[in-house]
Amino acid sequence: MVEELILSTQGNREDQYNLLIPQIESLIDSEPDLIANLANISAALKTAFGFLWVGFYLVKNDELVLGPFQGPIACTRIQKGKGVCGKAWESGDSIIAPDVDQFPGHIACSSASKSEIVVPVLVNGEVAGVLDIDSSELNDFDGVDQHNLQKLMDTLAETWVTPIALCI
Repeated sequence: MVEELILSTQGNREDQYNLLIPQIESLIDSEPDLIANLANISAALKTAFGFLWVGFYLVKNDELVLGPFQGPIACTRIQKGKGVCGKAWESGDSIIAPDVDQFPGHIACSSASKSEIVVPVLVNGEVAGVLDIDSSELNDFDGVDQHNLQKLMDTLAETWVTPIALCI
């Protein structure tokens, strides 16, 4: 089990993902608890890249409900088709919003957010949740992020076991 991430500020973002993703995969491969895995993935991505906000929304009934995250307080519930997360849930596809202020229907959970990427987690062909990452920089995400985060979410989907009940 990984107890400390090995990070590098050298190289481009692709190089950073190539170093980070195997470490995250090792974390989630040895842990059966979904919430623990979501928390560690959020922490690892935030630590590695310094994004403003990294977290998950989980599909519960007919809405996305806030799951584990790193960053400022977030919106708790999002309806299907609303904002970047709701649109990604509705379409089942990743969405990059280079400038969130230009995204139709964007939900402003934080005024510091300037760009966003949302990657669905598909379990048995259905969206079970979404990875949401916000940046304080405009146009901070591209195909490199989308490819690597989708690869990571595909790995997560293989280990996804929905908790019967979440006790807080």
